[in-house]
Amino acid sequence: MTTGPAHLKSGRASVLTACGLTATIIFSLLPLGRWIAPGDSIRGLLTREAIWWIYAAAVLIWLTVVERRPLSSVGFRWPTWKTLLFAVVGAAAVLFVIILHMGVIVRLFHLDTSAAIEQQRMILSRPYWFRVLLVLRAAVVEEILFRGYMIEKVRQLTGSAVLAIAVSVLTFTWAHYAGWGLVQLIPAFGAGVVLALLYVWRRDLPSNVLAHFLTDGAGFLLR
Repeated sequence: MTTGPAHLKSGRASVLTACGLTATIIFSLLPLGRWIAPGDSIRGLLTREAIWWIYAAAVLIWLTVVERRPLSSVGFRWPTWKTLLFAVVGAAAVLFVIILHMGVIVRLFHLDTSAAIEQQRMILSRPYWFRVLLVLRAAVVEEILFRGYMIEKVRQLTGSAVLAIAVSVLTFTWAHYAGWGLVQLIPAFGAGVVLALLYVWRRDLPSNVLAHFLTDGAGFLLR
């Protein structure tokens, strides 16, 4: 049995990774923002947005300071022309999932989309500058949490890309339940699969961020 410094260092790294992953999953699913800043005033909305940015900052600080891993370990890299190309491809795939959901699945199974429609109406009623901040936050923060960090940490602990994708997709999907309703879990699941596969394929977090921004921007910034 190996009990030397290398083994102890490896064990410590695994414990720190497990702690970071567990905290990321839990805090991503807790409605902490609504507990701290309930209501739909601009102040409350901005406070909730700030909390998401704090989540992302805390994860990156944990990664670099506690785990002592570089940002490149969760997909941060300098963008290239391929970053843009695959972002557009990824966004097109996600939009296809959404169109398929609304145009086929909803009509075929007569699903109730009233909650999702009401949520979208509320977002579109916000000032345009806030919608830009909302889409930017969703793109950056969610890709850091649900793709870059979550996928890499599950894969680091288990060695399984399939399990990493599953954890990422399921957590991302459930995080979209509050406010959007049960029926919206279908396109959220589809988008989660596309974005997780894009990340595992490319390990290019900026590409994921841009794909996410283009997708949400099409729904909330072009109206």
